[in-house]
Amino acid sequence: MNRKFAMGLALFSGLAFTHSLQAASFSCNAAKTKTELSICKNRSLNDADVKMATTYQIVLHALPMGGRDNQKDTQQQWLKKRNACAANVSCISKAYQQRQKQLDTILQDRVLSHGPF
Repeated sequence: MNRKFAMGLALFSGLAFTHSLQAASFSCNAAKTKTELSICKNRSLNDADVKMATTYQIVLHALPMGGRDNQKDTQQQWLKKRNACAANVSCISKAYQQRQKQLDTILQDRVLSHGPF
């Protein structure tokens, strides 16, 4: 009985781990860069990626058309900066923290202060 339980637990853990790897805002199966691989392997980076990507999409929808293009350019610049971190987890984490702070500020200024009305 203990052996079956252990095997079931191992299978469940493997499935849960695989699911967490797929939670990034990009496909971990297609990850090629050292940065992407690090994000897929590190739960806190993965979570930061999902949070930032979600906030980014909310910000894009809250901005007027001209602001969206500017924000897309800023996001591309940020991705280059993040990718320059290679596999340095501390660097990647700091990049996410900085970008999340920027996006949270935009969200606060644009949406929460003015509202959709």
